Amino acid sequence: MDRYRESAARLNGRIVEAQAGGERFVIHYWGADGRLPSNPVHKHSFFEACYVLGGTGTYRDGDAVHELYGGVLFLSRPGIEHQIVTEEGLAIVFVAFELDESGTEPEAAASWRELERSAQPVRTGASGTPSAQLWESLLIREDGRFPLPESALAPAASALLASFRTLFGEKHARTVPSSPRPSQLLRRAKLYIRDNLSGPLSLGDVASALHVSERQLSRLFSGGIHESFSGHVRRERIREAARLLARDELPIKEIAERTGFSSVHYFTRTFRAVKGTPPGEFRKRAGLNSAD
Repeated sequence: MDRYRESAARLNGRIVEAQAGGERFVIHYWGADGRLPSNPVHKHSFFEACYVLGGTGTYRDGDAVHELYGGVLFLSRPGIEHQIVTEEGLAIVFVAFELDESGTEPEAAASWRELERSAQPVRTGASGTPSAQLWESLLIREDGRFPLPESALAPAASALLASFRTLFGEKHARTVPSSPRPSQLLRRAKLYIRDNLSGPLSLGDVASALHVSERQLSRLFSGGIHESFSGHVRRERIREAARLLARDELPIKEIAERTGFSSVHYFTRTFRAVKGTPPGEFRKRAGLNSAD
């Protein structure tokens, strides 16, 4: 069970505004009640979001009436008459807020204005949603276990308010999974190559690891860094080999193996072609002498 009064007092004392990305909010009050009674028909000039933790009742939003029970999230909108009716009382948490348009990006502000007109005001079975989980993270539990650190209260509260726009906005809730941007894929490919230099690292191997086609991966390198895939792999192998030669007294044969060369002869020939000097001479110039 949650310590309702303490939770509300902590939030009211610390979180009076919120900033989430391009959205800024003014918070009028936080509330938490273990047995909220019925209230009269009324309306606000701001939003009020509520999360039912227990109990039963009904919520009137304009002319529509909705059932309330644990796991229901609902949003009272500016200018809309609403009312909670319950016989036994509701275990509920709520927050009253409005958008500060002066600190909000135009696209987000337009979405909130649309939400005032066409929100889906009640979400049932919402206990597993990000909004519900964020709500629960803000509460002080009766057993005192796993409290959210004070430093995390403001970010969590800001994320909670921002989440309402997609939770209650039907149009905005229908998101299409986006594919990683080319720059992200290229970064992942380069990291994979760097971390797996001892292996063969063929174009097909890396493409398979990233779940992209070989053609797409090849184009990422030629278009993103103007270098062929094979050229980048070779450069990374030599870069790591040079690092090992300069810092470690490993045998050259072991360095060749660690950097994915099939033989010392091939390693030496490739290293000389890139660096202009064989591995042993490179090591001497770096100040490390070893008997290989």
